[in-house]
Amino acid sequence: MHDLWYVLAEDGETPIAVDDFDTYVRWRSEHPPTLPPAAVGKTKVGEVEVSTVFLCHDHNWSGGQPILFETMVFGGEWDQSQWRYHTRAQALAAHDQIVAALRAGHDPNAAVP
Repeated sequence: MHDLWYVLAEDGETPIAVDDFDTYVRWRSEHPPTLPPAAVGKTKVGEVEVSTVFLCHDHNWSGGQPILFETMVFGGEWDQSQWRYHTRAQALAAHDQIVAALRAGHDPNAAVP
């Protein structure tokens, strides 16, 4: 069965599948997406913001390893560009690569594999 809802363990990093919507809603109400641990990274580059968050919902529609983290650019030439990841470590590494590319004036899509 493909689990759809996730929360983070006490360590703030490890996703845990939950089998009911109420558990997810309770966790989300205590951990809004704008604050850690759900907010993984947030960096301003001039007028652009790069935001990386824990999604709580598996975005891997075809099954397999859950995709639970997303980085998105708000503002500028790459406004609304997004990338998704399986792990928090992947998301953090990509967040840093995207920020570095934007600071250098490069296309962030070329910075992330």
